Amino acid sequence: MADQPEQSSPVLQQLLLSLSQSADQPESSVSDLIDFLASISAQSDPDNQNSEATAFKTLTQLHHFISSQSDQAIFDQLQFELPKAVSEFGGVSERCLEVVESIIDRFISMCGARDMLAVLGEALDSLNKKGGDYGYVVPLLSGFSKVFLSLQRRHFEQVRQATRIIFKVLKGVSSELEDEAELQKMFDRAVGIADSIHAVCMKLEGGVHEKLSALLGLYVLEIVALVSMNFEASSSQAFVLQLSSFFPYCGFSYLGLITGSDVDKISRIVIGDDKDLYVDSFVDVKCGASVSVIWGHASNEVATAAHEDLTAVKNELQNNQTKRWQAFGMLKHILASVTLPWELKKHAIDFLHSIRGGNISPCDEHSDFSADMPGLFAALQAIQMVIMYTADTELRKNAFDAFKWILADIPTCHRFDILKALITKSDSSSMIAILFDIVKGEMHKESCEKMGNGRALREEHNAHPRSSLWTASILELVEFILRPPKGGPPSFPEQTDSVLSALNLYRYVLIAESRGKTNYTGVLSRSNLQKAYNEWLLPLRTLVTVIVAKNKNESDELTVDTLCTFNPVELVLYRCIELVEEKLKEST
Repeated sequence: MADQPEQSSPVLQQLLLSLSQSADQPESSVSDLIDFLASISAQSDPDNQNSEATAFKTLTQLHHFISSQSDQAIFDQLQFELPKAVSEFGGVSERCLEVVESIIDRFISMCGARDMLAVLGEALDSLNKKGGDYGYVVPLLSGFSKVFLSLQRRHFEQVRQATRIIFKVLKGVSSELEDEAELQKMFDRAVGIADSIHAVCMKLEGGVHEKLSALLGLYVLEIVALVSMNFEASSSQAFVLQLSSFFPYCGFSYLGLITGSDVDKISRIVIGDDKDLYVDSFVDVKCGASVSVIWGHASNEVATAAHEDLTAVKNELQNNQTKRWQAFGMLKHILASVTLPWELKKHAIDFLHSIRGGNISPCDEHSDFSADMPGLFAALQAIQMVIMYTADTELRKNAFDAFKWILADIPTCHRFDILKALITKSDSSSMIAILFDIVKGEMHKESCEKMGNGRALREEHNAHPRSSLWTASILELVEFILRPPKGGPPSFPEQTDSVLSALNLYRYVLIAESRGKTNYTGVLSRSNLQKAYNEWLLPLRTLVTVIVAKNKNESDELTVDTLCTFNPVELVLYRCIELVEEKLKEST
């Protein structure tokens, strides 16, 4: 540590002398010292050599005083104020940071670990609320690393409480801090805290060891998520490599992480029913778990650090549908994230393709996969986000391929319900159009598989009514677009794509049922034909006619584009009207 400077500050010298002699009014002396440090800190500028030199001289002089003291009363007077005050110098320069950390270390060695844990937590919380420069975070995180090692009892409870404020500050600061070098230092200390928790675990036994090891596991996964969110993949890999080395000790396997079973197990131990703790500290652990596996998929070095064999994991997922579906549900945390880099999402889509399996369970009256559907639905929604928002053409194509094969992995008895939910929950007209095309493709595939005579198709339908897409629900889906629940015809031009796809599906069903002389969807019943004609098609024709008439005499580029997009809608709309009119005449 630096020696006392040759030119000490007379003001600080007097304040320290007063402090050491202030038996009568210690609070006044402490307050004067803190005010002095605050004035120096406020003037400190990393880019100003003179102010940095003044800050360093002040800290060095203070450190010399603290190091030379053995009177516990001095530390008792200063412990609730001085660590916080000096931590504000943490961002001035590297050498200032070094002195600040040494001052905090001295307090940890002289004061009780439990008291210092409270001091560091209060300092971190109050400075975080104060805002401004974030240099204070690094020395305080270093302090947590060291004070954890000094804890004598109630290790789990005290570390768990400390992680609440640590994560609160890490998440808040990382979302605001733009300097990558400062972020690197902050997360270096965060990883150091994991090292300290691990060291404490090594000294414990029994139930306390199990609980603290579980807490270490959650902590590591949360940090994996945070570093992955705050750095480009090339910068975060070094952190993930370090953190992955904790996995064997925590009992993690890639299979347990990607299916979520390991996360659930340790969450029950650490969090229990404390929902506030989950929200405050560990809301991203599932993201961290899935990201950890994707990092292993992207980097052999990371997988080696975790002591994992990805080939065996992928084989298990390929051949076990339940675990594969669980993996889909976990990967949604990556694919739906707005903060993770696109490179990780690209690796996640690639991982999905690598676990493509053929173990698709048939759907019969004895099969019920309802409990699995919410996770699959969420996974498909997440892949939709990749398809819609990526600028990478290859990634979009691969994501769409993954979307289709995951959909094919879902039993037919639930597939239409999933598609219907995706359509009704989507705000994207283009995505709805894609989904309608998938529905039409599924119906055509089913029709071809059951192709024969009408009697055979009817018998198959009666034998397996739940597995068929040819039901009245198809008309409900078409109505959702052509006559929106909020009333009125659909909006143009915003809903052009979805309207066109709904009309195409309606036309396909109408023609297919007519040619097959069937009516599984009810599309040919007179009441449904009249409803479609009066409530869907005619109002839509009126709207389209008005829009076309309004724009036909305009020649600007926008108007021309609008009319061009309307041409397919007009063609299919009028063909649907003709078909319905024909069927209505036949039914009279």
